[in-house]
Amino acid sequence: MGKIIYSVSSTLDGYIADAQGDFSWAFPAEAVIAALTEDMANVTTYLYGRRMYETMAVWETDPSAADESPESASFVEVWKRARKVVFSRTLDDVWTQRTRLERELTAQAVERAQAETPGDLTIEGPTLAGTALRMGLVDVVELMIWPVTVGGGTRVFPEGLRANLRLARERRFDGQGMVQVRYETG
Repeated sequence: MGKIIYSVSSTLDGYIADAQGDFSWAFPAEAVIAALTEDMANVTTYLYGRRMYETMAVWETDPSAADESPESASFVEVWKRARKVVFSRTLDDVWTQRTRLERELTAQAVERAQAETPGDLTIEGPTLAGTALRMGLVDVVELMIWPVTVGGGTRVFPEGLRANLRLARERRFDGQGMVQVRYETG
């Protein structure tokens, strides 16, 4: 069975977005997009909360996303090939292919997603991932740490979460001063 990976961009002070919801600081260079696309090669399913799904759906719904660069075009293909499961109580429907809607994140819903296709799954969005971390469902935490602080906003990890992590990989991106760290849980 594949691993469940919490993959997220983070400020140095631990936020996914600032207090106004802005994450424009997280615009990756070509080398970063290429690395992320390579990392996603084994991912067969993305598990999203509503807001993250709405953000990521652009990779399928906006044809100009692929026109940004050759690396963006590669990422579009990887993203479109994967299945998506959106966990939301407020969405009425999903609008991308290979996507289904679930009302609640449960261990059984994640097991169904794992059983549908071999490979790894990512769980994206701090609220959904925080719930999965508390449930003990996450195998890997992968942070793309940007050299910026925002002083507040949406935290990468939920308040009060305690976890023991083992460093599995680190990678530097000198052009933007970024570091990617991958930790195994448990």
